[in-house]
Amino acid sequence: MAFQFLWVLVFTVLLAFGKANSILSEVCNPDDLQGLTSFKSGISYDNSGRLEKWAGLSCCQWEGISCDNTTGRVTQINLPGFITQEGLVLQTQMQGSLSPSLTLLSSLQVLDIGGQFGLSGSIPTSIGQSLPNLQKLILYSNILTGPIPESIGKLSKLEELALHENHLSGSIPPSLGGLKNLKRLFLHTNNFSGVIPGGVTKLTNLVQLDLHANSLSGNIPEKIGDLQTLKELDLSENLLGGNIPNSISNLTSISVMYLDQNSLEGPIPFPSSPGQLPLLGFLRLQNNHLTGKIPPTFGNLVSMERLSLENNKLEGEIPSSFGDLSSLSELYLHGNQLSGQIPESIGQLSKLIMLTLSNNLIEGPLPPQMSSLQNIQTLDLSFNSLKLFSIPKWIAELPFLSRLYLAGCRIEGKIPEFLQNTPSPIQELDLSSNNLTGSMPTWLGKLSRLYSLNLSRNSLDSEIPDSISNLKYLGVLDLHSNNLSGSIRRVLEMGSYLTYIDLSNNNFLSGIEEIADSEEDFEIRFLNLSNNLLQGKLPNSIGRFKSLQSLDLSSNRLSFGLPDAIASLSSLNTLKLQKNRFTGEIPDGFLELRKLKELDLSDNLLVGEIPKGKPLSDFPATSYKGNKGLCGKPLKPCM
Repeated sequence: MAFQFLWVLVFTVLLAFGKANSILSEVCNPDDLQGLTSFKSGISYDNSGRLEKWAGLSCCQWEGISCDNTTGRVTQINLPGFITQEGLVLQTQMQGSLSPSLTLLSSLQVLDIGGQFGLSGSIPTSIGQSLPNLQKLILYSNILTGPIPESIGKLSKLEELALHENHLSGSIPPSLGGLKNLKRLFLHTNNFSGVIPGGVTKLTNLVQLDLHANSLSGNIPEKIGDLQTLKELDLSENLLGGNIPNSISNLTSISVMYLDQNSLEGPIPFPSSPGQLPLLGFLRLQNNHLTGKIPPTFGNLVSMERLSLENNKLEGEIPSSFGDLSSLSELYLHGNQLSGQIPESIGQLSKLIMLTLSNNLIEGPLPPQMSSLQNIQTLDLSFNSLKLFSIPKWIAELPFLSRLYLAGCRIEGKIPEFLQNTPSPIQELDLSSNNLTGSMPTWLGKLSRLYSLNLSRNSLDSEIPDSISNLKYLGVLDLHSNNLSGSIRRVLEMGSYLTYIDLSNNNFLSGIEEIADSEEDFEIRFLNLSNNLLQGKLPNSIGRFKSLQSLDLSSNRLSFGLPDAIASLSSLNTLKLQKNRFTGEIPDGFLELRKLKELDLSDNLLVGEIPKGKPLSDFPATSYKGNKGLCGKPLKPCM
């Protein structure tokens, strides 16, 4: 008692000389000191080194700590990513536990320990009672577990709650509806389940609501439209069902709305009249079960920039009012049941850079007004009822077009030469599933920026031109199901960008011996040469394809033994060598193919005992049938 009296006396004297604030900044409140020290002791690793400097009693001087100038109590803990002397923003990595002792800091207004990628534990159950002044609770990108405490609803001053990218689970507590001052609520990328509590619609100051990437079910709250200040709404990647509430049209401030990848049903209920959702610029409704027609009033969404309705069950014609969306840059309508013709008004979308209409029932002809899409970069009209017969020349004259997909559009004849002289270099070209005939043109080698070429499912009947080796950036080559012949050598000699090759179902005779015959590194992950006429020996150089995940050489005339080098393809998960003439024993090294999920060595001339052990013993007998000299599990025991 005497010591306390003496301290008060000294403080009073100092106050008279204006030095109280100095003392308050130097002496940490005991509860604050205990809470901060306990938090520090629970951290086993901190790559920023900031917590190492937390020493002594002057906690208000510690990095990341702010105090009230009058009371001296800790009001803020800010430990987000930090900036180096070079100006680079780095992520602080912490490993350890979230200490319940943080609740001793009763004056705390901001708790920001987000982006640590390693802070474990659970949110203290007493947080609501212990931190009554908290305005921001930011704990995102950690490994926190357990539920959100019900007491969190007592943080009446809370304006921002950011718990996203953790491992939190359970239901979203209804008590959140009591946080009347809340402006930002981020709970996405966790393991929350159950329904979205109706109390969320009482948060009338909410500006951002993000619950995506959880397992939330039930319906979207019917009164979601009461959130008049809401600008961003993201409920995507959940298990939500039912209809989209009609009240959603009342969100007068909304600019971003993501409801995609759920199980939403029924029609799109907005906009029902002009003037609704005047600021909506980004709308994603894809990958649901929406039905009915696209509302003809969509043209009233005058601020729309990106619109995604793909992979639903929408039907009817594309509304001509789309032409009124003058700010639209991306339009995704593929994977529906849309019919009729493309409206001429589409040509008015001068800012459009992306248009995907594939996998619908749209009929031809293409309106010539589409030639006015002077900024279009990607055009996908594949698998409709267009019956183009030929590619309109104006398509190749679009100044910025680089990705063209016209698969299944009933194009006939030769590949048109004007595709070699487009104003913008073609990067992806898909003319598959058409009626193309004749040769693969030599001018294909001039498409120097080409990354993906798909000419599969046509009637091309030439050899692969030597000029294809000029395509240095080619990553995907799909020529399957044609009448191509000759050698595959040029393809197998190509550069390191190739990751996907499908030459199956053709009449190729030779070139298998050139596999990996160059000095370059190879990143091929998928190689399908099945159903050809290839013969000879599979070389050991196949082992250079270290990234190979799927290898299919079935239904050819390959002979000699299976190369030991296949055992070095440690990423392989599919190996199909059936219906060839391979001889000898299965190499013991095949037991090293730990990732192998699919194996077929049937109908060859293999002999001897199948190497004992996984994964070979796990495959069914059908993987080895038709080899009269083979024995051992899963076939009959060897004699």
